Amino acid sequence: MKALDTNVLVRFLTGDDHAQSTRVAVLFRGAESTGERFHVSSLVVLELIWVLESLYKYRREEILTAVGNMLALPVLSLEGPDVIEGFLGAAEGSKADLSDILIGFSSKAQDCETTLTFDKKAAKETALFRPLT
Repeated sequence: MKALDTNVLVRFLTGDDHAQSTRVAVLFRGAESTGERFHVSSLVVLELIWVLESLYKYRREEILTAVGNMLALPVLSLEGPDVIEGFLGAAEGSKADLSDILIGFSSKAQDCETTLTFDKKAAKETALFRPLT
């Protein structure tokens, strides 16, 4: 299995570079026909969220839809799909930063009882974070 870097997914989702976006589409179509899958690490998902928010100014709903659609693509194998599903569910009812929610769910998946933080906004997500006071 091969892994994908964030920039490949950015091209796929945004189509901002026609030549590279086309190469990704061809890659995915070929993989679909052969049953090949590509690994997407949690770190790549985290960076993707950051890139879409900060550089592309995607709205929260657009990012959640994009990540949800990636989870459903048969050519992508997301690391910790249960973490991503939990993240998607929690993000819909939360005002916390998407990256913080993913960090919290990733920690829970590693059997951590909580994630300690100085971030006041993240600390409001009491199921995932506790303030370090």
